[in-house]
Amino acid sequence: MKHLFVEGKDKQAPVLLLLHGTGGSERDLLPLANMIAPNNAILGVKGNVLENGMPRFFRRLAEGVFDEEDLVFRTTELNGFIEDSAKQYGFDRNNVVAIGYSNGANIAASLMYHHEQSLKGAILFHAMVPRRGVEIPNLNGTPVFIGAGKRDPLIPENETKELIEDLRKAGSTVTEFWTSGGHELTREEVEKASAWFSEQFK
Repeated sequence: MKHLFVEGKDKQAPVLLLLHGTGGSERDLLPLANMIAPNNAILGVKGNVLENGMPRFFRRLAEGVFDEEDLVFRTTELNGFIEDSAKQYGFDRNNVVAIGYSNGANIAASLMYHHEQSLKGAILFHAMVPRRGVEIPNLNGTPVFIGAGKRDPLIPENETKELIEDLRKAGSTVTEFWTSGGHELTREEVEKASAWFSEQFK
């Protein structure tokens, strides 16, 4: 997968797995990473799927309707890529925290839904339930921050609340932060995520 790796100043701190939204790149979330955890190593990844020329992490059949077969395949592919990258760059595979926005947040959630201990934690901005009817692995000890907009035209509020409930039922400690905005990412969300990250991984 096309990616970039940036060495961190703090070698013991979690590696930040950056997962962009539709049409983004492996560099899109670098400013977020610098705001949330400037001393941490970064693994920025670009999605392998194109939709009308725009990179994504998995296919969809329509707005809000995922191609589940492709989702499962791409989630396994990403999980394997993280494992390979840990060997290549010499970081601890068990010390990876995802920061995802929109499509990137959805595949980060999918990692937690399908692969046990794939992430040490996650910051999910504007995410939805990746897949229903699956048994989610044990997420005890996996903290998750979810940022969402109450007027998000792409993700209904109850969709995000269902995701939060799923994660909590699997044992995750979920912190939710809601804005009155839409699908756009707000500075306030990022600042709250930064404070959350400092508390969880100090």
